[in-house]
Amino acid sequence: MIKVAYEIVPHDGGWAYRLGNVYSESFASHDEALEAARIVMQEQQVGDEPVKISYQDEKGKWHYEYSDGGDRPEVEIVDHYEAGDRPA
Repeated sequence: MIKVAYEIVPHDGGWAYRLGNVYSESFASHDEALEAARIVMQEQQVGDEPVKISYQDEKGKWHYEYSDGGDRPEVEIVDHYEAGDRPA
């Protein structure tokens, strides 16, 4: 099973959640970024209809697969910033 971890981090003068090297939009507060990450986490758990999917990898090769719609990743939120430790 795939595991996805959204990390709450300072970003662009505010806060964001990050997956790998990709950041969400900036939020004014840590709590807003955390709530947005929780919403995304819940959406990750919703299954879908079976579909055929295609995608192109970084080398330009096309891949074709079947998704049964129920293979949802395990999702967690990583937050290293306690209320007293958060940068301003």
